[in-house]
Amino acid sequence: MMKDKAGLVTGAGSGIGRAGALAFAKNGARVVVSDIDEASGRETVEMITESGGKAVFFQCDVSDEEQVKGLVDATVSNFGQLDFAFNNAGMNGVFAPIGETDSETWDRVMKVNLYSTFYCLKHEVNAMLKTGGGAIVNTASAAGLIGIANNAPYTASKFGVVGMTRNAAIDYGPLGIRINALTPGSTTSPMMKNAFEQNPPEFRERILSAIPMRGLAEPEDQADAVVWLCSEQARMVTGISLAVDGGWLAGK
Repeated sequence: MMKDKAGLVTGAGSGIGRAGALAFAKNGARVVVSDIDEASGRETVEMITESGGKAVFFQCDVSDEEQVKGLVDATVSNFGQLDFAFNNAGMNGVFAPIGETDSETWDRVMKVNLYSTFYCLKHEVNAMLKTGGGAIVNTASAAGLIGIANNAPYTASKFGVVGMTRNAAIDYGPLGIRINALTPGSTTSPMMKNAFEQNPPEFRERILSAIPMRGLAEPEDQADAVVWLCSEQARMVTGISLAVDGGWLAGK
């Protein structure tokens, strides 16, 4: 599905990002694995190469624009092109009502979730324009489509990601670049584990009971959707927010 393609995945040291990097490689792509955590990122590369795929690691703090530019440049330098990008790195922040949310948390979540998406898109589209186009997927969230209690910074940042995705899809569709958002529902991942740990036990039961399919998605479920969005099978799909959430949003 992705043979002869090359691209990058941010936040690829664990969870959905790691699953995405592995899925791209399994489908024939060459992958630049990026994460702020060098050890976990290199572990993902090792998993890819041991299964016969091709990948390299590039450490990157996506909240720093110069590092993001370096990541995009490194992808082109290593593989000669940038055909796809999965902008996945992100963070939850602290679960608290807005009146108890400190400005430092707000700023940090915005930098990691929203500013980083802007930085990635800016440099990725410019690289793709040089080779005739490509496909980009930004990780948003179901929280980017509806309000979520006690998490204003995260919700606001993901609404921003969805809006930016739609805007960029309109701007760059005529130039051969497709840009979509993945809106994962509750997924087995380090981020979801963190959410469960920050909330009382009934939080987990409330989450599961609200999902029609009565279970959490796996990172691989999200990864398969991302690979499809970046493939030629989705050649006329752009500007959407694809929910992989077990039907959770259907009742909202």
